[in-house]
Amino acid sequence: MKSLLVTKYLHDAPTLAKLLKKQPESYWILRGERHILKVFQAMTKRVPAYEDFLKKNSVKPSSIKTIADFKRVPLTDKENYLQTYPLEKLAWDGKFKEHRWLISSTSGSTGEPFYFPRTTDQEEQFQLTAELCLREYFEIHKRSTLFIDCFALGVWIGGMFMYQAIKNLINTEKYQLSMITPGADKVETLKVMRKLAHHFDQIIIGGYAPLVKDLVDDGIAQGIDWKKYRMKYFFAAEGFTETFRDYIAKHGGAENIHTDLINHYGTADLGTMAHETPVTIAARRSGMFDENHQTPTVCQFIPELFFFEAIDGVLACSGLGGLPLMRYDLKDRGGIRMLKDVPHKKGSWNLPLVYLYERADFTVSIYSVNIYPASIRRALEDKALRKTLSGKFSMRVDFDKGQNQFLEINVELRPGQTSNKNLEKTTLDAMLASLNRENSEWRDFYVNPGIRHKVIPRLVFWPYQDPTYFRPGGKQKWIKK
Repeated sequence: MKSLLVTKYLHDAPTLAKLLKKQPESYWILRGERHILKVFQAMTKRVPAYEDFLKKNSVKPSSIKTIADFKRVPLTDKENYLQTYPLEKLAWDGKFKEHRWLISSTSGSTGEPFYFPRTTDQEEQFQLTAELCLREYFEIHKRSTLFIDCFALGVWIGGMFMYQAIKNLINTEKYQLSMITPGADKVETLKVMRKLAHHFDQIIIGGYAPLVKDLVDDGIAQGIDWKKYRMKYFFAAEGFTETFRDYIAKHGGAENIHTDLINHYGTADLGTMAHETPVTIAARRSGMFDENHQTPTVCQFIPELFFFEAIDGVLACSGLGGLPLMRYDLKDRGGIRMLKDVPHKKGSWNLPLVYLYERADFTVSIYSVNIYPASIRRALEDKALRKTLSGKFSMRVDFDKGQNQFLEINVELRPGQTSNKNLEKTTLDAMLASLNRENSEWRDFYVNPGIRHKVIPRLVFWPYQDPTYFRPGGKQKWIKK
């Protein structure tokens, strides 16, 4: 398959970094618009599922000539596109088994995981954007660096996608860069810090925010002085507060709040799409993106690699992949902001910003694992619980005073019923059984003794129709944000 990915600067991050500062924002947006129209036309001819999708929606590909035309094309999502067609039809030229893929899986939180094949193009895209961040903000071209990959390893995209990008970067031999892959194993990671970290000028830890918080706290308890090392942190999979960023910087040995702790935005569907930058972190900390006491994750993106749109307050993205996606509804609530509308210093990347407040598909996330209400609902349908519990509940994720993340599930009792230790145990056991049965990512963390207690939900039982979570007369809110 001939690559559609623009390769002019794909292996030259230093040159691209200079261009991002030199060329105006409008230049990059225009390149993105031209490229996505080219990819759209290619998909209409070479992706059988998309050809059929457009036909069913009465869209003539030949009529889509401008970006205004493009924005009238119907959105795709898991339900109306990915789950409607077989993998072969979703792939380029209707071929799946004929290619040599690296394949990642979603968590399977709804009972059925979805498998996304990745192409070499995607690997090169992430290598490029990762190199941009590692050079620009972590300065790997100036110091010997150990990258510790603490993302979950296995069929999920985070750990292995990061591993492949860093490994490819190491293979370029341009940097004094090494990597070790303990995955989400805190014990092994802290061993690395004690036995290996002092051999390098700086350490980069890549991992989920709650896990990194545990590493910092556990390390301090075990006598590790994070300030002895030049520490950098590369987060993914979920957002966090600026209070959290301050905590990790203070206790985890990071010196520069705007460059040493970088989050990035990605999905199994499309890969890594955008990164925080000093501009976005400063804008976030200023409060200019706050909405109803919520602070979104704010990143910059290259439109030519991932074309974001904001449609009625929800984000859609178009991009290449083994299963290319066009105007794909990410189920994330957020928007797009032009850099010209955000205070920034000269020398910043001249790229637009994408921001997201929360997932729009009614999930909560604990340790990067999406928890779906359906799993808890099925647990409460257990015969042993029906006589005591109404079946209604409300989930929320919060942080205690020590900035430790926890999942709270508020459960409604039937009229006249009260909670007791036996009920609490039976209910919790049913929930854990359901989550372990249906959610493979959850199960991966649950079987890890060092993390298990962090992800086990805290249950709170409420009287029937208590107005705090179960006010009568309206729809039940399964998720409390």
